[in-house]
Amino acid sequence: KKYPWGRIRRGERRNNHRLHRRTCVTPPTLMQFPRTSASLFVLGCQLATRSVTSFVAPRILVSPSSASTVVFHRRLISTETISTRGGNTSPTAVNMVEVTKMRRGHGGRIEDSFAKAKEEGKAAFVTFVTAGYPTAKDTPAILLAMQEGGASVIELGIPYTDPQADGTTIQQTNQAAIKDGTSDIPKCLEMIKKSREIGLTVPVVLMGYYNPFYQYGLDKLCEDTKAAGADGFIVVDLPPEEASELAKECNKTGLSNIPLIAPTTTDERIEYLAKSASTFMYCVSVTGVTGARSELPDDLEDFITRVRTKTDLPLAVGFGISTAEMVQGVANIGDGVVVGSAIIRALTAAGEDATTEQRADATRAIVASLVAGVTQTGGAKNQATALGSIPCEATAEEVSKLNETKRFGRFGGQFIPETLSEAFREIEEAYGKVKNDPVFHAEIARYRKDFVGGPTPLHKAERLTEMCGGATIWLKREDLAHTGAHKINNAIGQALLAKRIGKPRIIAETGAGQHGVATATVCAMLGLDCTVYMGAVDCERQKLNVFRMNTLGAKVVPVEEGQRTLKDAINEAMRDWVTNVRNTHYLIGSAVGPHPFPTIVRDFQCVMGDEMKAQMLEKAGKLPDGVVACVGGGSNAIGAFYPFVKDKSVELYGVEAAGYGIENDEEHCATLSKGTPGVLQGALTYVIQEKSGQTLNTHSISAGLDYPGVGPEHAHLKDIGRAKYVAVTDEQALEGFKMMCKFEGIIPALETSHAIYYAIQLAKTLGKDKDIVINMSGRGDKDMPQVAKIMGVEI
Repeated sequence: KKYPWGRIRRGERRNNHRLHRRTCVTPPTLMQFPRTSASLFVLGCQLATRSVTSFVAPRILVSPSSASTVVFHRRLISTETISTRGGNTSPTAVNMVEVTKMRRGHGGRIEDSFAKAKEEGKAAFVTFVTAGYPTAKDTPAILLAMQEGGASVIELGIPYTDPQADGTTIQQTNQAAIKDGTSDIPKCLEMIKKSREIGLTVPVVLMGYYNPFYQYGLDKLCEDTKAAGADGFIVVDLPPEEASELAKECNKTGLSNIPLIAPTTTDERIEYLAKSASTFMYCVSVTGVTGARSELPDDLEDFITRVRTKTDLPLAVGFGISTAEMVQGVANIGDGVVVGSAIIRALTAAGEDATTEQRADATRAIVASLVAGVTQTGGAKNQATALGSIPCEATAEEVSKLNETKRFGRFGGQFIPETLSEAFREIEEAYGKVKNDPVFHAEIARYRKDFVGGPTPLHKAERLTEMCGGATIWLKREDLAHTGAHKINNAIGQALLAKRIGKPRIIAETGAGQHGVATATVCAMLGLDCTVYMGAVDCERQKLNVFRMNTLGAKVVPVEEGQRTLKDAINEAMRDWVTNVRNTHYLIGSAVGPHPFPTIVRDFQCVMGDEMKAQMLEKAGKLPDGVVACVGGGSNAIGAFYPFVKDKSVELYGVEAAGYGIENDEEHCATLSKGTPGVLQGALTYVIQEKSGQTLNTHSISAGLDYPGVGPEHAHLKDIGRAKYVAVTDEQALEGFKMMCKFEGIIPALETSHAIYYAIQLAKTLGKDKDIVINMSGRGDKDMPQVAKIMGVEI
C-alpha cells in the first residue's frame, strides 16, 4: 500500500534509468521495496543485491522506484541489478520480458531471428561477406552455406572503391569484387533474389558506404531492396545527422536502418542513435578498422553495459571476433555476435581455383565452428527486452538539423564512421574557441612572419605581361614560403590546434609531398610525433620530398592500395585515425573531407588572399580583376579566393588538371568540369565517378592535383556561379612551366603550372587596364626529376 506497483508492459519506455508503468495491476504477492534498495523481490524470492541467480518464474513484478532487471529466455531467467539515481549499485544488465511479449516494430525476419535465438538461449550469429567475392556466381551459394552453418543474420557487403573504415582483408575483397564486375546495387540485389530462390530464409542486411546508395536514389533503393528480399541497411559513413532521408524511406518500406555505436560514442549520441534504430544496434567492439584480432578488449563489457542503459533493443557486437571462444565471450554480454574477416579469410583460403561448391563448403565449416560459441550461460548480461521499434521520423528530422550549419549550400556535411564522431565534435569545439581568439591569432601571425617568412611578396611579372600583350600579370609568391609552398600555413595552424586539444601524435596525407614536408617541419618544431601517408606512385615521382620528410623525423608510409595516389593516402590516413583517434590528430592538408576540415583549412590559408588584397591596393591602387589558382582538393585556391568572394568585381578562376584530356571518362582530375555530385571521404561534393558511385581512375602530371574530388566550398562556388572552373592538360601545364622559367626566371611547381598556362591565355584576352594575380602555390624543385624524365634528360 505504501509503494505503487506496476507490471512491466510491452512498449515500456525507460527514462533516467527508471521504469515508468503504464498500467497498474494488483500482484498476487505484494512485497515492499525500500526506495533506496536496488534489490529485486520476485514472488517472495529475495535475491541478494548484485547477485546472479537462475530460476523459473511465470510472472515478474517490479517496483518502479527500482531499476533492478532480469535477463530472460523463455525457459531461463537470470537477474542482475542496475542502480537508480541516488543508488550505489553499478549498472550491469537489463532484461526481463518473455520473448512472445517482447515489443515488436515493423516485424519481419530480423526481429524473428533475434526472437528465435533468445528462445534457444543463444546470441544471434551475424555473418558478413562481400557481394561478388570471390566471384559473383559464388555469392548465392555462400549465403545459403552461411545459413546452413548456423547464421541468424547475414550482412552482405556492397563493394566500394574507397572503404575507409575497413581493414586489409575486406579492402581486398572489395577490389576483387569490383574487378570481377560486381560494382553496382542491381547486381547485389540480384544475388539476394537468387539466394531466396534456392532456399535462403534468414534476414540479409546490405552493409556499405553511402555514395553507392545515394547514387541509386534512396526511395528506389528501399523499394528495390524490399522487392529483392533484403531486410535493411548498415551504412558505415552515415551518422544520424545525415540519415534522415534514408530513415524516412526505411520506415515507409518497413526496412531496418541499423546504427553503429563505437566505444568513443558519447552517452548523448547513444541516446539518439538508439531512437533511430528499428531492430538491433551494431556495437563496434574496438576503435579501429575491420579485421580479426587475437583477443577481446578489456573494457568491452563496460561499453556494452553503457549502451544497454540507453536502449532495450538487441545489441550485436562485432569487429575483431575470430574464434569460438571469443564468440562465447561476446554472446554472454550481448544479444548478437558479428563475424566478418575471419569468415573472409577462410573463404580465401579455399584457393583461387576452388569451385563454388568448395567455397560454400569452406564457408559452412567456418560458420559452424564459430556458432559453437553462441550458446549463452545462465549469467548472460545486457539482454534485450524488445525486438523492434518504429523510429520517430520527427526525431530523425530534429537530429538532421544539427548539421545544417556544416554545409556550403548543399555541399559538405559530415559523412563519417561513428568512431570519429566525438573526435570531430572535439575539433569543432576547440576550433570554435580559438578562431576568434586574439592570442591564438597573434601566435599564428608570429609564426607566419618569423618562421614562414611572410608576408610573401606580390611580384609583377613584367616580361610575361609584355609577351601576352594584354592584362598585367602579378605573382603572389607563396613559393617563397618556408618549405616551398602554401601548405605550411595550414600545418602551423592545425598543429597548434592539436596541441590545445592535447593530441601528441599527428598524421597527414600528401600527394606531391609539400603538405607532408610542411607537416613534418612543424611537428619537428613543436615536438610532435609525425606519420605521413603517401601513395606509392607519388613516393616514386616525389622521391626528394620523401627524403625531406624522413630527414625531418617523420615516418613516411607508402600506400599500396587502389591507384596508390592522393585519394588512397587519405583513405589510409583515415584508417589510422579511426584506430588511434584518442591520441591522434589528423592534420588534413586540403580543403576537403568532413566538416569542420574544409573551413579550418580555408581559414588558415586565407592569409594568402588577405595579403594579396592589401598588396594589390598598395601596388596597383585597386583590387585585381581576376585571381587564378590551381585546384586539386582546393586549399591554395580557396585561401586565395575567399577574401574576394564578396568583391563582385574580382573574377575567380580555378584551374583543374585535365590530364590526358577531359573528353575521356577517366585519366583526368577535372572534377568540377566533368564530375557529378556524390559523397567522397566525408563530404558531399563533386566527384569523378561512375553512375554506380564507384570512383573512377584519375591522372595528372602533378601529384598534388591527382584527386577525384574537390573541396565542398569550391563545389558551392561553382553552383552559385561565383567562381569559374576550367581544365588544363598535362601538355599545356608543361608549356606553362616552361614559360614561367623562360620569361620570369621562376621554376614553378607542376600544380601551379596549370594556373600559369590558363592565366597567360586569359591575359591575352583582356585589356591592358586589367590586372590578374596568379597564386604561385609552390616551387618546382620537387618536380625537376620528373620533368627531366619527361624531357628525356638524365640527371
